[in-house]
Formats: sequence, C-alpha cells, structure tokens
Amino acid sequence: MADTIEVLVDGGKATPGPPLGPALGPMGVNVVQVVAKINEKTKSFEGMKVPVKVIIDPKTKSFDIKVGTPPTSQLLLKEIGAEKGSGTPNKSKVGDLSLDQIIKVANMKSDSLMGKDLKKKVLEVVGVCVSTGISIEGKDAKVMQKEIREGKWDAKLSA
Repeated sequence: MADTIEVLVDGGKATPGPPLGPALGPMGVNVVQVVAKINEKTKSFEGMKVPVKVIIDPKTKSFDIKVGTPPTSQLLLKEIGAEKGSGTPNKSKVGDLSLDQIIKVANMKSDSLMGKDLKKKVLEVVGVCVSTGISIEGKDAKVMQKEIREGKWDAKLSA
C-alpha cells in the first residue's frame, strides 16, 4: 500500500528542509529528486502556496507527485498583487477586484468549490474576500454578497 504525504509548498521553490525533508526522510526516498520534481510541477504557480501530494510506494521507493490548485485566498491575493491579506479585514482592505476577476478565480477552483452553479461558487469566493480584506467593484465584500444573493448580478453570473 502506498504512503501519501500532503504538504503546502511555495510554487517552484520547495526545499529539502521542513516540512518536506523531515516527512520524506523516514520513507527512504531520494529527497532531492522529490523536491526537484515538485519544483518542476509547481513552477507555473510561482509566488503562491500550492498543495502537493507525494505518493510513495514503500517497497520500490518510487514516487508520484500530484499538484492541487492553490487555496482560494492565494489566487485572490495574486490577482491583486498582494502578499498577504488584511490583518483587520473589517477595517482595512488590501485591494479591490472586479467581478470578472472573482469569476475567473471561481472557475479556476470550480472542482473544489461546493456550489452547484456559478452564482453559488462566486459567493464562496466572495466569502474568502470578506475574510481576506478584499473589496469588489469598489464595494465591501459583504455588500457584494448581499447584492449577488438579491440577484443584482444575475446577468453576469448566469453563464
């Protein structure tokens, strides 16, 4: 039976240090090869945290790398060009996004969001904007949630 290690790494910049090295060392695999493969596969997500699964066959010491999509908050922060969210999201904002950018992120995360249609998925992404301190179309994210629920943006979200 294969062993699986799940870690969150910086895209294209994984290192043999923690958390990867200590997790991989006891498995008996070549840590340098695993790190090189992870960096190769996550290169396109540079500057973002990326969830990675390392699946190891304990008998042959062979491994496979599966790369997930970065967390929604990381995709949003990349869209506005900020490194981290607001420490006080109800008082200070780190940036402003258009609804089109929110829809783009919702489509990127489509497989992992629970909403059954685009409107529900966009509401999930707007919820992350509330906790990250990002305004949308110049409005507070909570105001935007209310407008989306009331159907004000249905023309744009009915795709």
